[in-house]
Amino acid sequence: MTRRALLLGGSRFLGIDLSYRLLAAGYEVWHLNRGQSPDPFGDLIRRIRQDRRQPEFGEALRGYHFDATIDLCAYSATDVAAAVAALRGRTGHYFLISTGQVYLVREGYRPGMRESEYDGALMARPEYADDLAQWEYGVGKRHAESVLLANADFPSTRLRLPMVHGARDYFRRLESYVRRLLDGGPILLPPGHERIARHVFSPAVARAVVLAIQNPASIGKAFNLSIQESPSVADLVRHLGELLGARPELREVAAETLVDAGLVPKEVSPLSSRWMSCLDPTLAEREIGFVHEPLRESLSGALQGLLASPPREPLPGYDRRSIELRLAEAAPTIELSK
Repeated sequence: MTRRALLLGGSRFLGIDLSYRLLAAGYEVWHLNRGQSPDPFGDLIRRIRQDRRQPEFGEALRGYHFDATIDLCAYSATDVAAAVAALRGRTGHYFLISTGQVYLVREGYRPGMRESEYDGALMARPEYADDLAQWEYGVGKRHAESVLLANADFPSTRLRLPMVHGARDYFRRLESYVRRLLDGGPILLPPGHERIARHVFSPAVARAVVLAIQNPASIGKAFNLSIQESPSVADLVRHLGELLGARPELREVAAETLVDAGLVPKEVSPLSSRWMSCLDPTLAEREIGFVHEPLRESLSGALQGLLASPPREPLPGYDRRSIELRLAEAAPTIELSK
């Protein structure tokens, strides 16, 4: 009998890698989304055109049954409650793609958090808009996970991801550094560039999902997914430079200085935000056999994909590169590790 997998969302980035991995594993892949973003699959997959936040969501799934459902676009308790109602009795295993920010919004966060450290009081609601948006995202995902914890009879698994990289990243985070490495000029990093950047790569997440689908013991649990190495932001840029055949010149500039000069810090250095979780993937390695490729191998794959098919749209913020170069003239150099 054909195995079916349903992706809620799925037409961009992680959903593309996941769909290809499921197809290769022998699944008939379905996407449920609004159809507003094109996908590359043609007739390889089946599609249900439906807005999951409309009352017709459950009716659109009537008569279907899926061995696994992967929810790529649930951000609140309301989203997950609707998915549970629509999919109860219609899926053998539901996966919520959650986030490491469920730990970042906790009081007492520390790098390398484990699943057993999820419970605890939340930090106070931030005052500033950028921090507030990130806090609300993490709290919303915690509320989403709580719905699954309250529905223990509904077969589900929660996968907590830190920053996700890949050639198809439409936020173009690695590309921001690649473009600057290719023009040969200095790269600006705000203070905090020594912070651990234990991220995850999209193809590894896709493999982990398939591993967990095939392991019924994963039901009812949460797993952190990430690389095992602990590079800093500066290390990641160094690795990218070496893969391109360059040794980057890094300069430290305060975020306030960037703003005063008319620049947007997250466009200049997208990985420098303090809202970057650092997770311990040991449980996933032990219980579902998750093994992430080495950092350099993952970066190389993402870089090759990016260089083979670069986006056509201008990179946000790169039109103000000349301002960055002027600031770099007076900025101290960041010494790179060997």
